[in-house]
Amino acid sequence: QAQLVESGGGLVQSAGSLRLSCAANGSIFSSSYAAWYRQAPGKQREWVATITSGGSTNYAYSVKGRLTISRDNAKTTVYLQMNSLKPEDTAVYYCNVITLGRPYWGQGTQVTVSS
Repeated sequence: QAQLVESGGGLVQSAGSLRLSCAANGSIFSSSYAAWYRQAPGKQREWVATITSGGSTNYAYSVKGRLTISRDNAKTTVYLQMNSLKPEDTAVYYCNVITLGRPYWGQGTQVTVSS
């Protein structure tokens, strides 16, 4: 009954790349906003990027130019392409989808960037 299933987290070296995926139940994906958040150890959860149902995007300043959010509406999947990764990108990454005013959260996936 999970509405969001995340994948793609793991270990990567500094300056490396990784792509996170968030597969959503189709019933909650249409006309939805989607976003990625992350939470590093000992820190507050922070917003990373948002994408509208139409594909408009917004990014946190710290990741702009390095991380790219996208969505494939046919696959009902949200992606986070992570390039030029830094150790400070290490965090648990969470997928968030809001449909008809109701939020859905993924379980979180660990991303660790080694120096």
